[in-house]
Amino acid sequence: MRILFACGGTGGHINPALAIAGKFKEILPESEFLFIGAGRTMEKELIPAAGYKLENLEVTGFSRSISFGGIRDNVKMVKKLIAAGKDMRRILDRFQPDLVVGTGGYVCYPVLKAAAKRKIPTALHESNAVPGLTTKMLEKYADMIMVAFPGAVEHYSDKSKVFVVGTPVRPDFLGVSRREAKAALGCGDKPVVVSVWGSLGASKMNAYMADFIAENAKSGAFYHIHATGGGEEGYNTMRSALKERGIDTLPAHVDLRPYIHDMGTVMNAADLVLCRAGASTIAELTALGKPSVLVPSPNVTNNHQEKNAREVEKAGGAAVLLEAECTGDVLYSKVKALTEDPLKLDAMSKGAASLGTPNCVADIADLLLGISGLISG
Repeated sequence: MRILFACGGTGGHINPALAIAGKFKEILPESEFLFIGAGRTMEKELIPAAGYKLENLEVTGFSRSISFGGIRDNVKMVKKLIAAGKDMRRILDRFQPDLVVGTGGYVCYPVLKAAAKRKIPTALHESNAVPGLTTKMLEKYADMIMVAFPGAVEHYSDKSKVFVVGTPVRPDFLGVSRREAKAALGCGDKPVVVSVWGSLGASKMNAYMADFIAENAKSGAFYHIHATGGGEEGYNTMRSALKERGIDTLPAHVDLRPYIHDMGTVMNAADLVLCRAGASTIAELTALGKPSVLVPSPNVTNNHQEKNAREVEKAGGAAVLLEAECTGDVLYSKVKALTEDPLKLDAMSKGAASLGTPNCVADIADLLLGISGLISG
């Protein structure tokens, strides 16, 4: 079986495609795979590292600005889409896929549209609570649309081809107990709080976290792992901010890192997570049943992070704070109150887990085999 994946831009688009491809390698070992990206850094790093062939199309997103610059950018975008369509037809001629799957990003549009016009079975996975522009544009072309949240179904015209499956998570997140994870990290008996605002960090949130970390460094209320993002520069900026607050040496219960490389272990150890509300993050939290304080990024298209966060809040799995409502003191008071209330954390854990989809990848594979005309083994 030949399967072509279209994904690009973020880990939230790429990781689900990698998880699905891995499942197909397991159930149909002779399958061949080709990934189509838009040439961005994360695609070029993650996809080849996982052992898959990657080709790129030159595509850009739609500008919502009505300024001269926005109009000019959209003219260029249309020209690139036309060229990408021609390139995609050549790729289809060469690879001859049996199935085409899009998991997000602007690159999905020329790929799935070209495949659908050739009657090749096509499927989309939308991990956000509300479909993005690309998904809406492709709705009429896709044979099947897979969504992460039950409430997302209402946003589609033909609900008969929409299936609630959740969002795949990385295998290293599963199969580790909290006790094992805490032992591996040497957290002791304190509640474990994990905070992360993305691989590049978030300057405003890190400014709040400096006050947060300084307060906990003095009180010792919980064991805290914080990823600053931004590499060594982000880490050094945080250390300088903490020194300004009188914290020259970090105590044993504060684990400050530029990046969390062992995220599976850290997430399993956590009693509470502070983070953004991207689709992959939500999938990980719900798969593990982790209580969270979600601060949606205000700098995303269609405000989709807040909509994701509200879905988890509605299920009882998260407390949601908007970035404009945050200060270091507000965050610290919220987290301290939650870590001192194990019954509340337990209820939040169950609420998050109610949205989890432990069989997500297997369910997706079965659905894809169904539209491809093959039968799962």
